[in-house]
Amino acid sequence: MVVILMGVSGVGKTTIGHLLAQALGWRFLEGDDVHPPENIAKMHAGVPLTDADRAPWLDKLRALLSEAIARGENVVLACSALRASYRQVLSVDPVQVRWVYLKGPQTLIAQRLMGRQGHFMPPSLLDSQFNVLEEPAEALGVDVSQGPQAVVAEIRAGLGV
Repeated sequence: MVVILMGVSGVGKTTIGHLLAQALGWRFLEGDDVHPPENIAKMHAGVPLTDADRAPWLDKLRALLSEAIARGENVVLACSALRASYRQVLSVDPVQVRWVYLKGPQTLIAQRLMGRQGHFMPPSLLDSQFNVLEEPAEALGVDVSQGPQAVVAEIRAGLGV
């Protein structure tokens, strides 16, 4: 099975992803690690990515997920996947891929971004992420206003894992 944690930057995809993967004994994949250097440079400079920028990144993630499913490997992936078309690319197997939409108040997420250090995504791009976001109907929605362990517990209960 593949669980994809999606949402805007600063919502906690990486933190929750690590905790969930550890609790389940699954492999964790960080979608940001797959971005080409050009994408990281653009975001670091405060320039939002275009669909053309994201296409090769999404293709790489799709290949990683396909390989994991072919091996029978269980994976948790942290990936923004803000648009339905991006989620469609990553839904390599509708039976194996489960979506979790991490969401919360924009003010809370902005505060988290302001306190984050060492990440290429500046807080100035948060508005553009919310503008691009197409909320998924097909995902388990989890409010991240609660603590990380509570979020993980809600995900596990909601997905039955």
